Amino acid sequence: MILAIDVGNTNIVLGLYQDDELLIDWRISTDRSKTVDEYGILLINLFESNGFKLEDVDKMMISSVVPPIINTLDEVAIKYFGVEALVIGPGVKTGINIKMDNPREVGADRIVNAVAVDELYGGPAIIVDFGTATTFDALSTNGEYLGGVIAPGIGISTEALFDRAAKLPRIELNFPQNVIGKNTHDALQSGILYGFVGQVDGIVRRMKEEFAKDAKVISTGGLAELISPRSEEIDIVNEFLTLEGLRIIEKMNRDKQ
Repeated sequence: MILAIDVGNTNIVLGLYQDDELLIDWRISTDRSKTVDEYGILLINLFESNGFKLEDVDKMMISSVVPPIINTLDEVAIKYFGVEALVIGPGVKTGINIKMDNPREVGADRIVNAVAVDELYGGPAIIVDFGTATTFDALSTNGEYLGGVIAPGIGISTEALFDRAAKLPRIELNFPQNVIGKNTHDALQSGILYGFVGQVDGIVRRMKEEFAKDAKVISTGGLAELISPRSEEIDIVNEFLTLEGLRIIEKMNRDKQ
C-alpha cells in the first residue's frame, strides 16, 4: 500500500492507497512542534482504529510546504513503517515543465496538483486550491506549468477581520439564504463567502483571457465543496487532487526507488 501525505500550513491530509484505489483518508492539524514519536503514535491510532496495520504500507509519498515537518515525517517513515519516504522536490520525476522565473519557488503541492490534473483531466486547465492561501495555477495543453496567482485564504482572511473588529461575531462558514443580509450574522456570511466566489470567478476569467479561453477549471482543498457550487467558472471538484498527484508521481518514480 501507498501512504500519501500532503502537509499544508493548517492541515495534513493523508490517504492510504491500494494500487489506484483510495481506501481511506484522514485530515489532522499541522503541528510543527510534534516529535517523531508523537506523529508515530498518532498514525498508529489512525491505522488501528480503522483496521489497518503499519506494515501494510510499503511506500510513502510526502508533499510539504512546511519544511520543518519534512525531516520529522522522514524519520516517522523509517522508524514506524520501515520504509524510506519519497519527498517531492528536486530530482523527483513529475513530467511537468515549470515555466517560472525560479522553478524552486513553486510549492510542492502546486506541482503535485498539476501532475494530477494533467493525468486525470488534461490541459489547458486552471487549478484552484482552497487552502491557507487560495492558489490559482495555469496548466497548458502540453502539461506545462505556466504560473499562477496566490491570494489570502478564507480562513486567515476571516480571522483577520474578527481580530480587528471586536464587535463582529465569529460565524460558521455557510451561505445565507439571501445575499442581502437582514442581520450582522447573515451579512458577514454573505460578504465573506460571496466575496470569495467573486474573487475566484474574477481571477479565473482574467487567467482564461491571458492563456486559454477554453481552460477547464478544477478545484480542490478544504473549502472546495462549499465554494465551488456557487462559482460560475469551476467545472470539477476533486477534494483529493493532491493525494491523487502523489499516487501518480509514485508510479513515475517506482523504478528509481
